[in-house]
Order: sequence, then C-alpha cells, then structure tokens
Amino acid sequence: MSPGPTLWWDKEAGSICYIDQTLLPGRERIVTCRSVRQLARAIRKLGIRGAPALGVAGAFGIALSASLCRKKDPGQFHAQVTRDAELLRSTRPTAVNLGWGIDRVLGAMRDTRDVQAARAAALAEAELIFIEDTACCHAIGDHGAALLPDTCTVLTHCNAGALACSSWGTALGVIRSAVQAGKQVNVIACETRPLLQGARLTAWELLRDGIPVTVITDSMAAHIMRNEKIDAVIVGADRITRDAVFNKIGTYMHAVCARHHGIPFYVAAPLSTFDLKRMAVDVVIEERGREEVAVIGNRIFVPPAASVKNPAFDATPLELVTAIVTEKGVVRPPFTPEDLSRGRTK
Repeated sequence: MSPGPTLWWDKEAGSICYIDQTLLPGRERIVTCRSVRQLARAIRKLGIRGAPALGVAGAFGIALSASLCRKKDPGQFHAQVTRDAELLRSTRPTAVNLGWGIDRVLGAMRDTRDVQAARAAALAEAELIFIEDTACCHAIGDHGAALLPDTCTVLTHCNAGALACSSWGTALGVIRSAVQAGKQVNVIACETRPLLQGARLTAWELLRDGIPVTVITDSMAAHIMRNEKIDAVIVGADRITRDAVFNKIGTYMHAVCARHHGIPFYVAAPLSTFDLKRMAVDVVIEERGREEVAVIGNRIFVPPAASVKNPAFDATPLELVTAIVTEKGVVRPPFTPEDLSRGRTK
C-alpha cells in the first residue's frame, strides 16, 4: 500500500502536474499546469487543496515562475518572481503552508549569482520540499499509528490524505501506517459540507487502499460517538497557533463532541503548519462563495433572498486536543511553546 504522488514536477515539460480534486470521485484527471495564473486558479477552485499540498504547490509555483520569466536583468527577474509569489500567496489566506513553501524557495534564490543560478536554486529547493513532505508524512504516520489500538474505529473530517499532501497524508497517513503495521482500522469519514471532501476524497483514497470506510453526514457525528464504539478522532490542520488548531469548518464541533464522550481527539500535522508567533485572534479565516452552500450541481437549495455564511475553517482550542502528532513525535498537553516548537513532548 503506497499511494503515488498526487502533485509533482514534470521535468520534461517543466510544469506542475496534479490530480484535479474537484472531479473526484467520478473522474481521475491529471492536469498539467503551465503558468502561475493557472496554478493560482487551481488553488482558488480547490483543484489543489490541503495544507502540506499547498506548501508543495507554492514551492513549485515559484520554480515555475522562475523557469518562465524571460527577464535577463537579476533585479527585474526577482521583481517578477516576487509578484507571482504574492499572487499565489493571496489565494488561500488561512493555510500557513502555502506562504511557507513560497518563502522557502524565495529564500533559496536570494543569494544566487545570476538568473540561471536562481532558476536552478528554485527548482532544487522545491523538489527538496516535495521529497521532505513524503518523508514527513511517513514519520507522522509512524508516530500516530502507535496511538491507535490494534483493532479500532477512527472518525475523521475533511481530507488529510495523499491528496492533501504530495503523498501518504497526515491524518490518513496515521491510518495507513497503522494498517501497514498490521492493525485493523475501520474509518468513519464525515462528509464535510459544503464541498464534501470527506465523502468525495477521503472515501476515494481509503477504498483505493482497501481500508474499510463508512461515510456519514456531519450532523451524525455526535450520535455515532454516543451510540457506537469510536476509539479516536483524527484530523489534519491548516494552521496551528499557540492556542488553537485551524482546520476545515466543522472540526471544532467534532472536538467538542469527542471531549463530551471521552474520545481522544488527535491532530496530525507537520511542523510547517505551526504558526507559533500568532494567537487564534490574529488569523483571518477565509470566507468562500455563496454558491458552495446554496447550489449543488445545477439545483438551487437556498432561496436567493436568504443570506449565506461560508467560512472555510474554524479554530479548535488546544484544551480540546488530546495530542498533536508531528514528524518529530507527539506533543501532549499542556502544549507549552517549547514543546510545540520542537514538535514533541520531552
């Protein structure tokens, strides 16, 4: 069981390839992205989504900008790449990994001698981020798998799998690693309204790997926790501040329900998702379009005169989190800044 990459650099074409997540599960289509504006559209429309995947996409986006820029003067070259970086950065304000990937590649280019060296440095750093992401997810999986009983049922929300990274996954990486270690894991996947990433993406990934999965509506979660045996809730994260975990809208609700029913609530995330300079109040939560809530397919489900709210994320206070699984280990309460920064508890 080793799901292949879902986002990668095509060396021959000098472009970015990705599985278009908006078409799953009905159609598996690989898209070749040949411009920074095309990449920005893909990110905005959630063709590429998931915190680690956005970090890799941001990194490859800067490499793509550098390869396409025809400016020979170093100053003009870096100015153009910086403009492209800001375009990409503006696409998803809440997920911290996107900016992290962009800034890391920009930093690798900063001290290069000339334009050619800058292009080479950008691609080398982006490819390194891609390689590190896979290794990071496997490490998260190994640390997290140890938290699960040999036979268990796990509830998860949204999609924190290979599609949300470049391969393997964070929350689903924990599940994959547990299964690989011989554990019997059954998954309850919350559908994750309004765009159904749990129903469309998580179920698709798990079934492809032969891992049993049952999809429920988001509003069923508390009922399932009370009436059925749920051994753990595992989710990913788009940003972790000093006091909260930002993840797909609905995560906070599941954390409250898990606490009430005495179920461990685990967060699986790489250190690149940590933003320890900020508190929850400092983070802008992305508000997405009305049509995601009001329209399904070609049918309108909300009266045109009714207003709609559509925040993409919510903040789960750290006091509701049982543990955070990182590539360095497991962080447990009281979640001191020192433990969070090292990615594990002593």
